[in-house]
Amino acid sequence: MAHLTPLQPWIAQKIGVPPEALTRAALEAYQLRRLQATLDLCRAKSPFYRRHLAGFPDTLRSLADWPALPFTTAVDVQERPLSLLCVSQSDIARVVTLDTSGTSGTPKRLYFTAADQELTRDFFCVGMSTFTAPGDRVLILLPCERPGSVGDLLDQALARLGATGIRHGLVTDVAETLAVMHQEKVTGLVGVPVQALALIRSASARQTPRPRLKSVLLTTDHVPAAIVQAVEAGWGGTVYNHYGMTEMGLGGGVECAARRGYHLREADMFFEIVDPITGEPLPDGAYGELVFTTLTRQGMPLIRYRTGDISRFLPGDCGCGTVLRRLEKVRFRWHGRFSLTASHFLTIADLDDALFSIEGVLDFAADISESALRLTVQAEAGEGMETAVRHALTNLPALQTTALPVVVRVQTSRVGRPGKRQFTYPGGQLLSADPRGE
Repeated sequence: MAHLTPLQPWIAQKIGVPPEALTRAALEAYQLRRLQATLDLCRAKSPFYRRHLAGFPDTLRSLADWPALPFTTAVDVQERPLSLLCVSQSDIARVVTLDTSGTSGTPKRLYFTAADQELTRDFFCVGMSTFTAPGDRVLILLPCERPGSVGDLLDQALARLGATGIRHGLVTDVAETLAVMHQEKVTGLVGVPVQALALIRSASARQTPRPRLKSVLLTTDHVPAAIVQAVEAGWGGTVYNHYGMTEMGLGGGVECAARRGYHLREADMFFEIVDPITGEPLPDGAYGELVFTTLTRQGMPLIRYRTGDISRFLPGDCGCGTVLRRLEKVRFRWHGRFSLTASHFLTIADLDDALFSIEGVLDFAADISESALRLTVQAEAGEGMETAVRHALTNLPALQTTALPVVVRVQTSRVGRPGKRQFTYPGGQLLSADPRGE
């Protein structure tokens, strides 16, 4: 059995029970109390929720009552963010602006108090302790410069563990980042999957001895199995996945040593899986849209916020022995899929799995429409690459069902400055790696 996730004793402490006494019943009783408190807070302090919840019951008798309440959407946050606040604007310590997908649209603005950000530091500290020990030196390849940014909070969390965070920021020059890894004698790394792959496969990586790392945490984006395998083979360490979004306060869940799904911040958020079309709750094991409600947020609480992310709660027990739920790795967003037939669609995760399994592929951009799938693949060398790409695509079930033409263009590059893979489709929407929390 793998080591018990450190999230279990942490959550037990937060809800006020001994670690050995944490049960699903105790956790759900706590969640019911916090959901009621969140409802009361939002009705009393938020003009938006006062209107939004009008006509719905004031009192929850059980968690079964919860799905009767309305969802909060990204459009609600875009159009009326200040009306969601439950504190004075003078109490807000951090504002994060997120551009929307597409060619136009009002950005989302998320507001956090100092206490809200402390919740994130606390989660980062506990989550990182899964694979980080005192004395470790962790390279942070995420936005770090601004106070309260994701890298800044992570650095502070590592200090609480007795580890050293090395603030780097996103990779803009592969050779420079590799030099920092050697100079700083890093033992761990946190970063974006495609950028980590560039540090393994680029020409610069072959010109210097490869560092040996203990662990790598990949975050902000879908993590293809091929990238996990490449990183573990290249650096020798174990790769873990983190799931989160700015709307969650950056942290949502992290893998334990068993690496069989994310364990979630169940004392800070209540999670649901619902049918993306009907909104009806779905049982464990069924795929649907992830919805969450904040339980301890002060500045901008969110009630039944629709993430658009498609996943499922994994049935059965985790190998680490925890009572916490497991969320399967998120592969795609409901509105980030392109329908090819009535029953088949293509996502950026499908292309990730196919293309990054090809040795030498560093990055790609895809544009799809009813007339063709156009791929621009960035690779170390061009010889034989187009053939390899076309062969890999034949393994995708979605493309096996259609005669959609595929146009492949290969660009050779030394990847001095890594790009970010992109998937564009009708409507002007764009999906790509999105390191949030700047």
